[in-house]
Amino acid sequence: MSGESGTLAHMKLALFSDIHANLHAFEACLADAAARGADRFAILGDIVGYGAYPAEVLERCRGLSDRGAPVIRGNHEALAVSPSDDMGSWSTATSQWTASRLSAEQRNWLAGLPLTHTDDAVFLVHADAEKPERWRYVDQPQVAQLSLSAACVNPAIRYVFGGHVHQQMLYFATGTGKLMRFDPSVGIRIPVPSHRRWLATVGSVGQPRDGDPRAAYALFDMASRELAFLRVPYDTAAAAQAIRAAGLPDGLARRLEVGR
Repeated sequence: MSGESGTLAHMKLALFSDIHANLHAFEACLADAAARGADRFAILGDIVGYGAYPAEVLERCRGLSDRGAPVIRGNHEALAVSPSDDMGSWSTATSQWTASRLSAEQRNWLAGLPLTHTDDAVFLVHADAEKPERWRYVDQPQVAQLSLSAACVNPAIRYVFGGHVHQQMLYFATGTGKLMRFDPSVGIRIPVPSHRRWLATVGSVGQPRDGDPRAAYALFDMASRELAFLRVPYDTAAAAQAIRAAGLPDGLARRLEVGR
């Protein structure tokens, strides 16, 4: 893959979120992005959690970070740093296992990740930009409006990219300020001109929940102002088997197999 130096302008930015320790899916997305000419990368949180390869995925992300890629902290990073004793959900029930597979130095690296990042006209966050530490889901127009407005307090910001909802969605502000939702088609390059303000959730690399088990990410062409939402097939059977072999909840493996 090419280097990470320079600003985002005139570059193809690959946006990855919610990898969830799924090394098979992440490697497939990295290879696909490289084949499409991506020359910059951004990780929008939830590197770990649920999957069987937290340390391996963390190190891949840290390697990208060392080359200049922004890496954002998500709620599963917070759980890996301070694992929960609550067994009421898969996220909390697996946090102890995830933390046990990471060194103290790796957990410290996760703890030091920022909640947001800005570069040129781009704002990166895991959940919503208004209160990123609360991990609110941007899955409704009114929440998207709050997030976009908070990020665009800086008038230079035209594009807000996040994850957390495990689905691919696009919102834009009209000339009157009304927010509109657009459901993207896979692989179609969508014009996103900079005279408007845009918010996108880029989908989940490692645990899609829209009925399509293929890994999801987005590619933003800064030169042409076009955004593509992409899906990548990968070895879901191997990723699911790794979860089962690790003794993690079987439902996490089934979720990969069906994409829900």
